[in-house]
Amino acid sequence: MNIGIFTDTYFPQVSGVATSIQTLKEQLESKGHSVYIFTTTDPRVPEDAVEPNVFRFGSVAFVSFKDRRIAVRGLFQALEVARNLKLDIIHTQTEFSIGYIGKFVARSMHIPTVHTYHTMYEDYLHYVMNGHLLKPYHVRQMTRAFLHHDAGVIAPTDRVLETLAGYGVSSPIRVIATGVNLESFAKTPTRDIRAELGLSDVPVLISLSRVAFEKRINKVIDAMPRILKSVPDSVLLVVGDGPARASLEEQAETLDIADHVRFIGEVQHDEVPLYYHAADIFLSASDSEAQGLTYLEAMAAGTKVLALSGEYTDVLLNDPSLGRTFSTPSEMAAQVIDYFEHPEAYQENGAREAKLRNISARQFGERVLKMYNDASVYYEQVLAPRLAEHAVARPLRFRRVKRKEIE
Repeated sequence: MNIGIFTDTYFPQVSGVATSIQTLKEQLESKGHSVYIFTTTDPRVPEDAVEPNVFRFGSVAFVSFKDRRIAVRGLFQALEVARNLKLDIIHTQTEFSIGYIGKFVARSMHIPTVHTYHTMYEDYLHYVMNGHLLKPYHVRQMTRAFLHHDAGVIAPTDRVLETLAGYGVSSPIRVIATGVNLESFAKTPTRDIRAELGLSDVPVLISLSRVAFEKRINKVIDAMPRILKSVPDSVLLVVGDGPARASLEEQAETLDIADHVRFIGEVQHDEVPLYYHAADIFLSASDSEAQGLTYLEAMAAGTKVLALSGEYTDVLLNDPSLGRTFSTPSEMAAQVIDYFEHPEAYQENGAREAKLRNISARQFGERVLKMYNDASVYYEQVLAPRLAEHAVARPLRFRRVKRKEIE
């Protein structure tokens, strides 16, 4: 099968979406399929760079979200490339520019489109004119319109499935959790990050994500003074970069804990497992996660996970040997202290292996491939006849109107 993945976000951009796409690409190729990435240009990628099976289209930085890109051209170029590659199916992974290009290509080539809904946009409306332009009902309308006539929609979690159903999306939706390359996170680290940072003998906490306001890293920092009262030598590593960094650095200074909160900045993708291994506990107070890929990565590295309570996290972290959920910074702090003061009470009991089997990259690839096959059947049996009927009906209606106008 020749598969075209259309995405606004891809390496060298660091994000859960880019990681998910890379994992899927590797799994599909390991099963003998050909995968082609259609994405945006990136200033960090030279124009003459050789990227096998990656096609980039002219783009600009997204307004208020400068580390993300929006394509400004490439519609017909993408169609020409796709026809030369003889694509069998298109998998869109964005609801913006490249996503619409993918849908145009699919319609022009009469092939099915599958879409993964990665982002809960109602949590990100503040990025567009501080939330004054777009409202939740706009998100519902735009999502429903974008997914119209898709042959399949992948929801990474039940929360996403319920949201899309609430929007009135009529395309077939299936929950497929994003897979994790377990081997890369579980293997023994090649570098000792703790030693490099001078933290060999202290308890280490980690926050690893884009450093954005919706990640609520400020709530994690809020919990640090209470943690330090019981575990005075503990250190929080904030790994990543983004628009909230300056505000968080100021917060740490105001709380007089700057020596215990270290801002590492953005790290290379292949270094991410090293930082998970360097930590005792992974912390997240985010309420905007559609799939919580970082939770799974931390779990695969054997790091305890503390995350904000929610439908997804309460099910994921249902055993204290894996981690726990909390509702407030004070509750988070109490759980951190409990883990550090009673480590023997939360030893691995087999729950981690059982959980990881369900999120392996291999399972992920197999489930998505089945989705492709089912979507192809749905397209041939349901969508293609409907689209053909629609194409015929439109000019007929147009002619009737013209005759009436002439009379």
